[in-house]
Amino acid sequence: MASPATHVSFLPPVLTFLSAAVIGVPIFRLIGQSAVLGYLVAGVVIGPFGFSLIAEPETAASVAELGVVLLLFIVGLELQVSRLVSMRRDIFGLGTAQLLVCTTVLAGIGFLFGLKPSAAFVIGIALALSATAVALQLLEERGDLGTPYGGRAFAVLLFQDISVVAILALMPLFASTGVGGGDGWMLSALQSTGTVGAAILAVVLVGRYGLNPFFGLLAASGAREVMTAAALLVVLGTAMLMEHVGLSMAMGAFLAGVLLAESNFRHQLEADIEPFRGMLLGLFFMSVGMSIDGGLVKSEWPWLLGATAGSILIKVGLVAALFRLFGSPWLDAVRGGAILAPAGEFAFVLLPVGGELGLIDGPSGRFAIALAALTMLVGPVAAKALDSVLARRRAEPDLALDPVESTEARVLVVGFGRFGQILTQVLLAEGIGVTVIDKDVEQIRSASRFGFRIFYGDGTRLDVLRAAGIGRAELLCVCVDDAEAALKIVDIVHEEFASVRTYVRAYDRMHAVELMNRDVDFQLRETVDSALGFGRATLEGLGLSPEAAAAVAEDVRKRDIARLVLQQAGALPDAANWMRGASQIKPEPLTEPRRPSRALNAETRDIIGTKAREAAAHTLEAPDLPADA
Repeated sequence: MASPATHVSFLPPVLTFLSAAVIGVPIFRLIGQSAVLGYLVAGVVIGPFGFSLIAEPETAASVAELGVVLLLFIVGLELQVSRLVSMRRDIFGLGTAQLLVCTTVLAGIGFLFGLKPSAAFVIGIALALSATAVALQLLEERGDLGTPYGGRAFAVLLFQDISVVAILALMPLFASTGVGGGDGWMLSALQSTGTVGAAILAVVLVGRYGLNPFFGLLAASGAREVMTAAALLVVLGTAMLMEHVGLSMAMGAFLAGVLLAESNFRHQLEADIEPFRGMLLGLFFMSVGMSIDGGLVKSEWPWLLGATAGSILIKVGLVAALFRLFGSPWLDAVRGGAILAPAGEFAFVLLPVGGELGLIDGPSGRFAIALAALTMLVGPVAAKALDSVLARRRAEPDLALDPVESTEARVLVVGFGRFGQILTQVLLAEGIGVTVIDKDVEQIRSASRFGFRIFYGDGTRLDVLRAAGIGRAELLCVCVDDAEAALKIVDIVHEEFASVRTYVRAYDRMHAVELMNRDVDFQLRETVDSALGFGRATLEGLGLSPEAAAAVAEDVRKRDIARLVLQQAGALPDAANWMRGASQIKPEPLTEPRRPSRALNAETRDIIGTKAREAAAHTLEAPDLPADA
């Protein structure tokens, strides 16, 4: 039997990684820098050229690669066809131009400095790519993601993510077909291509016709943790298949994401995967930091610093010129160039792959990895400094482009049952943008006929609310028929999104009082208006004029509201008892009865008599209570 030490041997490296992340990332965030920088520096500190706290960095790197896999899955989830069409000029025009021009210039400079053509080409591509995590975080911090230059930067990043999949897919084929020669070269290439094509076709067919029914069946079961397990199964299973046929795991994850991009379960899957992606991507960056050759940095620091500054300046200049060519004003063009200047996350994927395939020699690969890491360290700092300088100048007027999400909903509705359906009919009639969240598959199918943005997920989860866009919504309508769930949603929103107004469906009077105590902006008991309208119609049926019946109903409404306010304040006996833990607030007449109630049968007399005896007993016990009770 294994010793206890064997069972806990995995804990020291895990604790080391967690401690490094918990310490390093908040420090960098406090000084206004990206979390990516915190992970990179933490990796350097705990790596072999720091305190050597991790004995085998290669083991961590193999696990951390899953972070890149999950990142590409989420990138694939964002690639809805309608979104691609609306941004096609910037994605496929500006994005293609940026990658080609930057790759050509940087590869040419590398060739002039003595790199062999294959190494210069791979390093040029790696440095031409941009850091998606860093760029998007900077744009979100500035609130510029929906601006013209932010939209163009996002389009370039999107094209880069798409192109990385193609590059990763083609590199093994180029390496295998470029070194064999001989008579079997063409046959081998055709076999490899056929195998890859068959695997991709199989994934597309299964994803197109099998994934939605599969996730629908799981969602109907109501087991949320099974949905998370299924999402990981699809991503990692597709990734393993692609790796088995000779492509990258990232290619498989990307395909899985694209196939689910139009699914009703897209946002729920993204919310489920996000924690795993964030942790593993952080581990990936730390493994990159650990891979930086400290000896190389010490011996080649003048060359590395010069190459870092040169790479950033060249990319800023080239990207700014392309932005300008595509219609951006100069200030926005320079800001876009600065955002895209650091080398991207996939540089740390492409460069090792190039080394394994023999396209890059060892010293050149280590130098390029150190250079890419340094651009990620220096680039965001330079971008923030440049932005502070440019902010002092007024930007030229520019025609507004479609923002990244051009149809952001003004109202977020949680719950699409009977109540939510009637509410959304009113909003639909006024043409107001609505996002609907529901975890019932049938309700999701119903909502799809209304033209709303639809989000399958549990509205009581913070990550689901975030993914659905609550931070950009003006108003949240909570229409669920579960009182406890409604209170939980209100608590989350008030704590995390204080600027969002909360309109809540109250289940009953007690629920309404609890919502008022939580300072919701509006609450309405689900039966009040319908019951008052029913009562008004009843009075009209008994001969009252419509005006008189409406006046009576309105008087009852005002009395009811006044009583509700008093009950909230604990100024009425039943409310005071409820505030001390009683199970309910008992209904009381709003108008003084003209005569006492009368029982019309023996069973009723027994019930009323029991109630009267309980009230008398309670009255007799009251004097025995302490004076301050």
